[in-house]
Amino acid sequence: MVRIMRFSCIFAVAMLIIIFSPFQSSQFSYHKASVFRNAPDCSFSTDRTKFEKIEYSKFVHVAMTLDNQYLRGSIAAVHSILRHCRCPENVFFHFLVSDTNLKTAIQYIFPELKFNVYYFDSKRVKTLISTSVREALKHPLNYARNYLADLLEPSIHRVIYLDSDIIVIDDIFKLWSTNLREKAIGAPEYCHANFTTYFTARFWSDGRFSSVFAGRKRKPCYFDTGVMVMDLVKWRRVGYTKRIEKWMDIQKTNRVYELGSLPPFLLVFAGDVAHVDHRWNQHGLGGDNVKGSCRKPYPGPTSLLHWSGSGKPWVRFDSKNACAIDFVWASYDLYKHET
Repeated sequence: MVRIMRFSCIFAVAMLIIIFSPFQSSQFSYHKASVFRNAPDCSFSTDRTKFEKIEYSKFVHVAMTLDNQYLRGSIAAVHSILRHCRCPENVFFHFLVSDTNLKTAIQYIFPELKFNVYYFDSKRVKTLISTSVREALKHPLNYARNYLADLLEPSIHRVIYLDSDIIVIDDIFKLWSTNLREKAIGAPEYCHANFTTYFTARFWSDGRFSSVFAGRKRKPCYFDTGVMVMDLVKWRRVGYTKRIEKWMDIQKTNRVYELGSLPPFLLVFAGDVAHVDHRWNQHGLGGDNVKGSCRKPYPGPTSLLHWSGSGKPWVRFDSKNACAIDFVWASYDLYKHET
């Protein structure tokens, strides 16, 4: 009897540890989102219970990363997409994770969300990642977007990739309809930026490296990889993942750039990017890459707000140091605040 009682006590304690562990309680730290339904004129509506065989061609596909540090941002981003979408049931999400347990949190917060979860093994890029000006830029999940064509189902031909620190305030179908023509990616470009600063003096002085831009049909310009429309068919056919990895490998021994996962994309795609209106990436709201300073949005129409930079709105709210623009983000935050 004593042994049975001891076992019962141990089992009860173990269950309490599981129930109240940081992850298990994290999903309950969020409000459940409202259920968003298609407008009457949407082309179709799909019941989640019939997902044994998914017709991916009928959906708009959005890919994002999920991790514990940025989970709150990702949830707000998904919430914003659904709220502003005329046909939210026609959007399918693809989450790249290093912790598959996060799937439970998404299921709880968005019980009718259509999504898949893909495990991204950090070992795949760990030996390729070099030091950066910000420690956060070295996180392996920052490089997961390079492997979307490999991770997603072959029947998915196009995807929108979005960072976790964005808010969409327009219908995502408008971004989905971007005409990529023959390009593999589309993104807002910023040709007024000083492109040379993204690479080291060694890069520009060595023709083996700098000549990569010589054959481009257009002037290479900066673009932000946090908002991209991607043609996965062309990506797979050309083998762009290997091209990006090649530059990451060169970086390990020659130090040709400073900023994390962005420069390899610029080296492969700059000057060969399909046009996307600037309204789809109102970026830089997180301030500079050293400290999170407040920045005002640029004037003009806006469809997507992006807190790129070191200052994240949820961190600034928790530290009682929010910027004015962060209050827009807060209207999509589903985190349960202490009262």
